[in-house]
Amino acid sequence: MQSFFEKRMLKYPLYGLIAATIILCVITFFYAWWLSIVIFVAGIVLITAMFYFEHRLNQDVQNYVSNLTYRIKRSEEDALVEMPMGIMLYDENYNIQWVNPFMTKYFDNKSVIGDSLEEVGPEFLSVIKEEGTEGIQTISWKDRRFDTIIKREERILYLYDRTDYYELNTKYREEKAVFAIIFLDNYDEWAQGMDDRRRSGLNSLVTTMLTNWAQERRIYLKRINADRFIAFLNEEKLDKLEEEKFQILDRIRERTSKQNIPLTLSIGIGHKEEDLIDLADLAQSSLDLALGRGGDQVVIKEPEGHVRFYGGKTNPMEKRTRVRARVISQALQELISQSDQVFVMGHRFPDMDVIGSSLGVMRIAEMNDRNAYVVVEPGKMSPDVERLMSEIEEYPNVIKNIVTPQVANENITNKSLLVIVDTHKPSMVINQELLESASNVVVIDHHRRSEEFIENPVLVYIEPYASSTAELVTELFEYQPDLEQVGKIEATALLSGIVVDTKNFTLRTGSRTFDAASYLRSLGADTVLVQNFLKEDLATFTQRSSLVEALEIYHDGMAIAKGAEDEVYGTVIAAQAADTMLSMEGVEASFVVTLRPDKMIGISARSLGEINVQVIMEKLGGGGHLSNAATQLKGVTIEEATKELIAAIDAYWKGET
Repeated sequence: MQSFFEKRMLKYPLYGLIAATIILCVITFFYAWWLSIVIFVAGIVLITAMFYFEHRLNQDVQNYVSNLTYRIKRSEEDALVEMPMGIMLYDENYNIQWVNPFMTKYFDNKSVIGDSLEEVGPEFLSVIKEEGTEGIQTISWKDRRFDTIIKREERILYLYDRTDYYELNTKYREEKAVFAIIFLDNYDEWAQGMDDRRRSGLNSLVTTMLTNWAQERRIYLKRINADRFIAFLNEEKLDKLEEEKFQILDRIRERTSKQNIPLTLSIGIGHKEEDLIDLADLAQSSLDLALGRGGDQVVIKEPEGHVRFYGGKTNPMEKRTRVRARVISQALQELISQSDQVFVMGHRFPDMDVIGSSLGVMRIAEMNDRNAYVVVEPGKMSPDVERLMSEIEEYPNVIKNIVTPQVANENITNKSLLVIVDTHKPSMVINQELLESASNVVVIDHHRRSEEFIENPVLVYIEPYASSTAELVTELFEYQPDLEQVGKIEATALLSGIVVDTKNFTLRTGSRTFDAASYLRSLGADTVLVQNFLKEDLATFTQRSSLVEALEIYHDGMAIAKGAEDEVYGTVIAAQAADTMLSMEGVEASFVVTLRPDKMIGISARSLGEINVQVIMEKLGGGGHLSNAATQLKGVTIEEATKELIAAIDAYWKGET
C-alpha cells in the first residue's frame, strides 16, 4: 500500500510546514533566541506526531483492507461451496471434474467426479451440446426442474433448482377459473311434441347424467332453464376433460337415442381470462361457434383467439324453422332498403351454389327496388358454371348486372350492402379488397362455422342443416314482395346449386330441400337445362377417371388419390373424383389431392358420415361439413400435401384435436 506521505497531495504541504518552521526559527532567533528554541522544539514535536499518526493510520488501513480481502475471499469460497446453486465443471470429453456440495445432494451425496455426463445426466449433455442456445435453458432431471446457464469456453454448468417455482406456477394455472355453458341442441324440437310424463322423464334423464358427470369430476353445475346449464371448473379439470375427449357428448347421444330421442349437447368454454365477465363472454362466444357448426360438439376459446374443437361426430339434425327464415328474410329486406345498391360475392372459383344463390339475392334486391350486382372473376369458373354464364347471356336484364371485382371496387360506397354467399371465411372470397371496402356485410352460408370468420357482419344466416346456400336463399323468396319478378334463369340456377351440392338429392337432403326444389320448379326452373349445365366433356371424364385409378387405401376404408405434380385439375373434377371413390366398396372416406388452377394444392374430402372429414380438413386449415370438406395448401408439392394429409388422418384416429 502506498505510504501516506508518498501521496503527492500531502507531501508538498509537509515540506511547506518544515520550511515555515525553519524560517520562523531563524527570524525569531535575532529577536529572542529562547523563543526560537521553543518554536523549533514545537515544530519537531508536531512533525514527529504527524509521522506517528500517519504510521498508525496506514497500519489501520492495511489491517482493514487485509480483513476485508479475507472476508471477500471467504465469502467467495462459501458462496461457491454453500450457496443454493449447482455448479458443475466438466472436461473436453464431457466427464465431470468437480461439483459443489449443493449439487452433490442431487447425486445422493455420492462422488460423481470422473463419471460421464452421458451416464449421470444425459439431459445436461443435450443442453451443453445444443449449439446456438444462449441465456437460460430449462431442463427436467430426476423429477426436478432446473434453469441452466452454460459457459462453454470455461466448461462450466450453473444450475438453479426452480422446481418449487414451476410447481407453484402450475398450481396457479390449474386453479384458474373456467366457465362453461352447456346447451341441449334440439331439446325444444323434441319436448314440444311430448306429453308431460315423457318430457319429465327426458329432463330427469339428462339432468341425472349431467349431474353425475359433474360430481364425479368435482365440477359445479347449475341448470338455469330447460335447455341450458352453466358450469364452473378450473384448468386442471378442463385438462382431464380434454384428455377424455368430452365423452359426455357420446353418452348423452347414445342414451337418448335408445329412447328414440337423439338429443345432443353443445358446450361453449372460456378460459385463460382473469376477468369473470370476459370469461363468460368467451364461453358464450364458444357456444355460438359450436351451434354455428351444427352442434353436438365442444368449443374451447382463449382470449388471444385460439380455438379447440371436440366432438362434432354426427351430421347436424335439421332444426331451423320457417319462423327463422321469415325473420332473416325481413331483416335482409330492411337492410336492402337502407342501402343504395347491393353487391353479391361468393368464394373463389365459384360453383353452381355460389352463382345460383348470388342470382337469387340479386333478384331479392331488385324486388325491393335496389340495383344489385353479382361479382365474378372471368376465366376462373368451372365448365358447368361457364355453361350457365353462357345461358345468362341470353337474358340482357340479368347479364348487365354481372360485374368484375374491379368494377365493383370502383362503384361501392359507404351505403352499399355486400352479401357474401356460400362462405364465411374472408380468405376465400373472390376479392378481399371489396370485402374490406364494404361498410355493411351480410353472410349467408350453409357450411359449419370455422374459427376464421368475417368481422362484424350486420346479418348472419348460417344454417349447417341446409343442403346448400341456394336452398336457404330459395326460402327467403317466399317472404319477399312481388314474386312474379323471379325469372326462369334465376330459378334454374338455384335448382342447379341444390342439385350439385346434394349430388342429385342423395346427400344432406332433408324435407326442406325437396320443398325448395318444388318451389323453384313452380317458379319455372328447367330441369332439362340443369342437366345440360352439368354435362361433362370427354377430357373431364378422362381426368376424373385417372384420379380414381390412382386410388390407394390408407387406413380402414380411407382412400387417397393423388394427381400428377404438373397437371392442373379443376376443383369440380377433384370433387367428382372424391364422390366416385366414395361409391366403391370398402371406402368410407375419400381424399383427392390435386394441383388447382391457382397453383395451390387442393384436397377434396368426402365421407359416408361415419368419418368426420371436416375435422381432418380443419387440421390443414380448411373446413366444410362432416361428410363434405376441403382445403387448399400453398407452397407445397403434391407429395408434401399428401404427407400432411396422412398426418392429419393419423391425428384424427388417435383422437387428437
